[in-house]
Amino acid sequence: MTGTGQEQREDFAAFMLRMRARGVTSNELFSAMEAIPRTGFVSAEWQRWVWSNRTVPIQCGETLEGCDLQAAMIHALELNPDVRVLEIGTGSGYTAAVMARLAGRVLTVDRYKTLVEQARLRHEGFGLTNVFTRQADGSDGVADGPFDRIIVWAAFDEAPRRFADFLASGGMMIAPVGPPEDVQMMTRFVKVGSRFERTDLEPVRLQPLIEGVAQAL
Repeated sequence: MTGTGQEQREDFAAFMLRMRARGVTSNELFSAMEAIPRTGFVSAEWQRWVWSNRTVPIQCGETLEGCDLQAAMIHALELNPDVRVLEIGTGSGYTAAVMARLAGRVLTVDRYKTLVEQARLRHEGFGLTNVFTRQADGSDGVADGPFDRIIVWAAFDEAPRRFADFLASGGMMIAPVGPPEDVQMMTRFVKVGSRFERTDLEPVRLQPLIEGVAQAL
């Protein structure tokens, strides 16, 4: 069951109500998410669930995170057309597409070539010209910086201080921090000089960040 257009609209309205209850009220964010149909980023069997607050399987053993978490973290990044964003963990490509409608430039990397190529095709299909996809090992950042914003969709076991070199002064990074296979804390780091100011956002359970790129997928 993929859900009718009416069901999708009702699910999106329910999603917005949940987010407003959490204090996320950005009409720009909601418009960006509505403009990028989530149903185009998952297989038919899972399309009914794209506006629910649950993860949905995608290829390469990865998942599309729940829309509530994605929206809350994109909102927390405080994007605007002047910022450059690095996303580590392309996945389906959905969050990169949404961020591309809010930010000036988005570079998204993933260890899986399959996911990167599919995301690129989806982005091209939506006419997005300011989002760039790349197969890369993002565990130590990338050489294209500095970036104004960094978001990571896989967990570090401790605060990723080595990423300070990839952030512009005053830049912001959001990443889950905590033990693998356990509850982590989605955490916002703001670069102040050579140090980070840290704010805990919400608990999550995400896969640990894996070094290297996949050779087969």
